Amino acid sequence: MGSGRYKARRTGVGLAVALGAALSFGMSGAWARGLIDAGWTPGAAVTARIWVAALVLLVPAVLALRGRWGLLRRNAGMIVAYGLLAVTATQLCYFQAVAVMDVGIALLIEYTAPVAVVLWLWLRRGEQPTRRSILGAVVAFIGLVLMLDVLTGARVDVGGIFWALAAMVGAATYFVLSAREDTGLPPIVLAAAGLLLGGVGLTLAGIVGVLPMAWSFADVGYRFGTLPWFVPVLAIGVLATALAYVLGIASTRMLGSRLASFIALAEVVAALLFGWLLLGQLPAPVQLVGGVLVLAGVVIVKLGEPAAAAELVEPLPESAR
Repeated sequence: MGSGRYKARRTGVGLAVALGAALSFGMSGAWARGLIDAGWTPGAAVTARIWVAALVLLVPAVLALRGRWGLLRRNAGMIVAYGLLAVTATQLCYFQAVAVMDVGIALLIEYTAPVAVVLWLWLRRGEQPTRRSILGAVVAFIGLVLMLDVLTGARVDVGGIFWALAAMVGAATYFVLSAREDTGLPPIVLAAAGLLLGGVGLTLAGIVGVLPMAWSFADVGYRFGTLPWFVPVLAIGVLATALAYVLGIASTRMLGSRLASFIALAEVVAALLFGWLLLGQLPAPVQLVGGVLVLAGVVIVKLGEPAAAAELVEPLPESAR
């Protein structure tokens, strides 16, 4: 009975934290698009975002470690994967996508990750999806066609679509790695280490010329007016990154990657809201219908996952068993 109350309380707190993470993550694209329109390259915007977040979390992360530096050595491989894929690749690809398409549409494409995972497991491992998963994939595909508005002859930015799909791969990695509870790493330490590694990697890429870097100190224009350049930089660094990653990792550990990825769909709604508030971007009616179908399809796919697979990514804490 006690374990049941603990699990219910843990789930309730996890849901609230996950919604906070979705709201924080959802504002990043709109703030970044303002910087990009003001002359920043996506590479410069994401590098500034990651460095601000890494510096904000550095001291709290060191305090959370309490001298247990061995945890970093034992989890070096996971931290590298988290920093390069879940943090750097996801953010950079998403910013590249929002540079040429609406932030909400880019994020909706990114959140087709569960559908892609089902298809990959089928083709790669022969794990045949359930009928519900197949239905969800079909619904999501129809929604994607409507969302991209290709039926009306609208211009489709192929490059933006591929960048959003690349961000999708990073998002899937984020959920899988964040759910691991066997590392001993406090959530804030994993977030700070991954962000610091990502910041160093992006900076080196910019120095050698692999990643185009350009920025401007001019005011940045949004729907409600203009702001000094450092305001959106701090907003995406502190609110949409440092806070978002800590809340996201904490909620994923409380809920498991399967349930957390459900709640994270609220990020799409948040992105559409901030895209409208800050940029005046509002999808056409047919795109909104497509977005609803994509979200519905993803939910159906997740519900169609085999129970055994869900258990593998949602281990209960020892005290709840």
